[in-house]
Amino acid sequence: MSIIQPEFEYVDRATETIRYLEHGWPTELCRWHSHEEYELHLIVATRGKAFVGDYIGDFQPGALFLTGPNLPHNWITDEITSPRPVEIRDMLVQFSQDSIDQLTLAFPEFTEMSAMWELAKSGIEFVGFDPTFARGHFERIRNTRGAERIAAFIRFLVRVNEHAEKRALSVVSMMQPEGNSRQARIADVVDHIIQNYAEEISLEQAAGKANMSVTAFSRNFQKVTGNKFVEFVNRVRIGHACSMLYATDDQVSTICYDVGFQNLANFNRHFLKMKNMTPTAYRELARSELVPKGAASA
Repeated sequence: MSIIQPEFEYVDRATETIRYLEHGWPTELCRWHSHEEYELHLIVATRGKAFVGDYIGDFQPGALFLTGPNLPHNWITDEITSPRPVEIRDMLVQFSQDSIDQLTLAFPEFTEMSAMWELAKSGIEFVGFDPTFARGHFERIRNTRGAERIAAFIRFLVRVNEHAEKRALSVVSMMQPEGNSRQARIADVVDHIIQNYAEEISLEQAAGKANMSVTAFSRNFQKVTGNKFVEFVNRVRIGHACSMLYATDDQVSTICYDVGFQNLANFNRHFLKMKNMTPTAYRELARSELVPKGAASA
C-alpha cells in the first residue's frame, strides 16, 4: 500500500446539488485527499506546488483546475514565498457525475462537454484562463442560492469548456478517447499501452494493431491523445514510475527497468524533461509534502 494513500473525503450533497467552498491558508482542509465528486478549483492567493495524481507542478494566483472523481489532489503553499496567513486562498465547487449525467439527459446539448469530463479523469489546468473572470463566476455561485446558483454554475461550466488550452496533468487516470471507429481503434492502442507499458511496442506494431498505415496512425494518434506515439508511451511509463517512487522503496534503477526503459540514463533524461526534477528529487518532494506527519515512522 502507498505510504501516501489519499484521505477519502465524503461530500454531503443531501440538500444541495453542488457544494461551494472557500478557505484560507494555512488550514486542515489542505491535505492529500480524494472524493467521488468533480472539483473546479481556483487558486486566489499564494504560490506553491500542485499535486494531482502523479503530477507535481507549480501553481500561482489565478490558476484554475478541474479534477475528476476519485483523483487524489492537494495544493501546498510555499511558506518561504508566502509566510503570512491569507484569508482566502481557494475557491472551489464540487459536483457529482450523477448531476452531469442528469443534466445531459435532460439537455442533450451538454454532450459537447463530454471530452472535458473524460480529460478531468487526469486532472486539467485551464492555462491562461482570465482569473478576474473566474473569480467573478465563483463569487456569483457563492452569493446565490437555489436555481440561480445552478444557473450561475452552468454558465461557468460553459465558459471553461470553451477555453482552448486545457492541459492534462496526471497519467494515473488517463482518458480513453471515444468516438468514431478510427478513434476507437486508437483507444484500443492507448488501452494496450496503459495495460502493457513495460513491454516493447514499436510504432509499426501499434499501427498494425489499429489497422492503419504508419503515417495515418501517427497523425490520428497525435490528434486523439495530444502526444506523438513515442512521447505518449514514455509519458505513461514515467507516470507509473512516479507512483512506484512514492509508493515503494525500490531503487530508481529497478523502477527504471520495471516500467519499460532499457537504460537508466534514458529514463533519467525523460523523467527530468517531463517532471522538471530527477526521480530522486520527485520521491523526496512527494514524500515530504504528502505523507501525513508521523506516518513515515508509524
